[in-house]
Amino acid sequence: MIRHTVLFKFKPGFPPSDKQAWIDGLNSMAGNIPGMLGLSHGADVLNTERSFDYAIVADFETIEDIAVYNTHPLHEPLKAYSFPNSQQILSVDFHLGDAAPAPIETTQS
Repeated sequence: MIRHTVLFKFKPGFPPSDKQAWIDGLNSMAGNIPGMLGLSHGADVLNTERSFDYAIVADFETIEDIAVYNTHPLHEPLKAYSFPNSQQILSVDFHLGDAAPAPIETTQS
C-alpha cells in the first residue's frame, strides 16, 4: 500500500468560497477514484510557525493507482483552486509497513 501525503501553505487571500469548493471536491473523491483505498484531509490545528495550513492523506493499492488519481476527472479541477492559491505544496509518497526502524544515533561526550 502507498500513502500519498500533501501539505499546503496557502497564500493570504484564498477566497473562502474557492477554498470551500476545493474542500467539497476533496470530499467527492472519497470512494469514487479507482485504487484509492482511503482519503482524509483537514486544516492544521496547531498553527505554529512551522505548520502548513492543510493536509491531504490518501492511501492507494499501487503506485499506478496514484497515476490514475493524478489525472482523474474528480481530481483535475481541484488543481485550479489549490495551485494558484498556495505559496508552497509539499508531497511525499511512501510504502506503508515496509520501513525499517530508523537507527538511533547517539553522541559521545
